Amino acid sequence: MSKNELRNNVIAKRNTLSTQEIEQKSQAIIKKLFTLPEYQNANTIMAYIDFRNEVQTSGIIKDALTNGKKIAVPVTDIKNKKLTPSLLHDFPGDLAPGAWGILEPRPECVRPVDPEQIDLVLIPGVAFDNVGNRLGYGGGFYDRFLLRTRKDVILLALAFELQIQPNVYHEKHDIPIQLLVTEERIMDFR
Repeated sequence: MSKNELRNNVIAKRNTLSTQEIEQKSQAIIKKLFTLPEYQNANTIMAYIDFRNEVQTSGIIKDALTNGKKIAVPVTDIKNKKLTPSLLHDFPGDLAPGAWGILEPRPECVRPVDPEQIDLVLIPGVAFDNVGNRLGYGGGFYDRFLLRTRKDVILLALAFELQIQPNVYHEKHDIPIQLLVTEERIMDFR
């Protein structure tokens, strides 16, 4: 199977999940995330906005805002293949559909954050293996962004168990994650 076939295969499997299954599994994942000291101790978090049956992140964003954490979400610059983290003050009020229809801060709500200020990055992905490698959507946006973060930043992915695969075709430029939280387990690759 090629990298693209794996990507399409896992996305197709994820798309078979019902809205109720996604909500239930996402709640279980978020509950586990909230127990982690890496989440509890993070002052500034970058989170993705879930899209197309990804693990839902709205509960995390609301929790962070309620508990005085700074929460940033990516603004995508497709032309330059670049992500810029932007602080959220009002969720979902600050957001509108952006690149690929994914919600991101409206132009007047963009509040750039220095990537070096981020303590924890919640990274989306299509598939993950048992050693922390990640298969993204193919644009390399996160791999490029992560090069701009601190060496001690925590890289954490949220995924459904069906996204764990034996091989995700890891390449030299792919940056692995340190923690993976699914509805069934927490995997620590450090």
